[in-house]
Amino acid sequence: MDDMLKDFVVEAMDLAVNVEEHLLRLERDPNNKETLNAVFRSFHTIKGGAGFMNLPALVAACHLTENLFDALRTGAAPVTPIAIEAALQASGFVADQLTDLSNGALPEQLASMPDSLERILVNAIEGNTVSAPAAPLPAAQQATPAMPAMPVAQALPVTSVGADGLDWEAMFMAVVPPGTYTPANRHAAASAAPAPSGGPTIGSTTGPTTGPTTGSTHAPAHAPSAGAAAQAKPAGWDGQERRDEKVQEFRAASAPVKEDSIRVDAVKLDALLEVAGESVQAANQAAVLLERLLQFKFEGVAATLMATLSETLERASRYSAELQRATLATRMQPVGRLFQKFPRLVRELAKDLGKDVELTIEGAETEVDRVVVDSLYDPLVHMLRNALDHGVESPEDRLAAGKPAKAFISLKAWQEANSVMIVLQDDGKGMDPVRLRKKAIEKGLINESGAQSDEEAYQLVFLPGFSTKDVASSVSGRGVGMDVVKTAVEKNRGAIHIESSLGHGTKFAIRLPIELSIVPTMLVSTSGAMLALPMAVVQRVVELPDSFMNVGGAPVLKDQGRPLPVRSLAGALGYDACLEKVGIVVAAPQPYILAVAAVDGTADLVIKPMTAITVDGITGTARSAEGELVLVVGLSFLMDGCRGNLKVAA
Repeated sequence: MDDMLKDFVVEAMDLAVNVEEHLLRLERDPNNKETLNAVFRSFHTIKGGAGFMNLPALVAACHLTENLFDALRTGAAPVTPIAIEAALQASGFVADQLTDLSNGALPEQLASMPDSLERILVNAIEGNTVSAPAAPLPAAQQATPAMPAMPVAQALPVTSVGADGLDWEAMFMAVVPPGTYTPANRHAAASAAPAPSGGPTIGSTTGPTTGPTTGSTHAPAHAPSAGAAAQAKPAGWDGQERRDEKVQEFRAASAPVKEDSIRVDAVKLDALLEVAGESVQAANQAAVLLERLLQFKFEGVAATLMATLSETLERASRYSAELQRATLATRMQPVGRLFQKFPRLVRELAKDLGKDVELTIEGAETEVDRVVVDSLYDPLVHMLRNALDHGVESPEDRLAAGKPAKAFISLKAWQEANSVMIVLQDDGKGMDPVRLRKKAIEKGLINESGAQSDEEAYQLVFLPGFSTKDVASSVSGRGVGMDVVKTAVEKNRGAIHIESSLGHGTKFAIRLPIELSIVPTMLVSTSGAMLALPMAVVQRVVELPDSFMNVGGAPVLKDQGRPLPVRSLAGALGYDACLEKVGIVVAAPQPYILAVAAVDGTADLVIKPMTAITVDGITGTARSAEGELVLVVGLSFLMDGCRGNLKVAA
């Protein structure tokens, strides 16, 4: 099974399980509109995925059930017991199909939707209170080879009973995939037996049956003999318990090999990761305390105990780190799981907009924390929609500008140090900073002196309510979307940067930590506060002189031959001024030197988000190895040059 089909089966199985719970609740409370809507959405979602995976039987069953619940929730049909029964049968059929797929069946091997299921669903849609009985088919129609093949276990009843009262062939056929085996003796019996009036019947059998049975027209050359497996019947045995017991034994013996993986609730996994991180922090703190103890002199038994304690703590620290790495690995997922949903979205949206666009994807195998993967879907959808609507031009405009009629959008991902870079780039018309600034002033989002540089003008697109469109469309223009993008990125302790060139296109670059809960940091102190800077932006540490060059009234220091502005961390965070003698070269789109009082080393910190209060520039808190509180400076804040978000004009 390919990855896309596997993902569909897993998600659809969850929906199918929820559907049964909703149906049982609906049986108790038929007027619950919320439950009706939930069942409708579930079947609608499964139908959409099944259609994409080319599973016609699933699509047919879900489509009819979707119609039923559309009628139920609008009041066009009553919620009757037959409606609940029809939905439960449909849910069971969907679950059976998904189970077959998960057990390795190919889509073309799945059974078609039973006529009985279709009849009961149609009756429920029409509001009938009693299911119409199935009309018996003429013998000539029963013999038609073009009839849909039913699973062998359902199509053939127990007929070849051995001396011990067991139909060994029927039990064998009940546990093998449908259509893989048909008894040769039955096919021979069908050809030798006289045909009933109206024409020959395919798969007719002899034995204790009540009528002809439709079976398969193909039989293998060899079939196991039921008599060969005959055994003496135990005294006082009624046949039924033994039969059920043997069926269960056959099913257990022929059950597919289980996969070497299990599904774990995300909440439990997050809790495990938090415990692993805290264990590492505790081990580090214990190591610091031990180092301080070893400064004292121990003799005799005390010295032996301290040596043993040192060895034990070293082993505990090593195991804690391994536990942390193993737990982190369980949360890592390739971004391809996210990217694979976009080609169809781009294709359909480009068609609606009358544009010719091709999406290229690179680096889908790059792994990142699953929380990041889950939270980036909506932001990337907004960015793609904006690129298609605002960025790329129509084929006519592109030809007039000397460009190819087909536009190109690229989505790339790669790992860079302790970060993951995701870049979305188009070759469209680019962004005009003058027009962006003018629109923001017209909407009252900034004043006349705001967003003077091009980089600041590009950041205006992230303001809530900002849009360059005068009339809203179904795609964009309502002033929502890009602010959601920035909020989602910063929530994951990331940063987003825009580069654009008029006539050539726009590039959005998102930088995110590979994993969220434990972040490699550089510990610094300034104005009496201990702070942590994400190592993702730290290039190197330099010593600051007593005086600086001034360019435009701002201090500047040459680093490796290039002049870089110097910015005070205390000043950027609103702390009291202090003597800052150490500089950190920050790898931002516009590099600069961040001045701090001292650098205290590096540490992998367990970050706790700040929920009670919001402090500009601070994204969370942590505990150092010594147990002291550390404030974590936001990656986005540092990437933007220690400037907070643009403020809306008062």
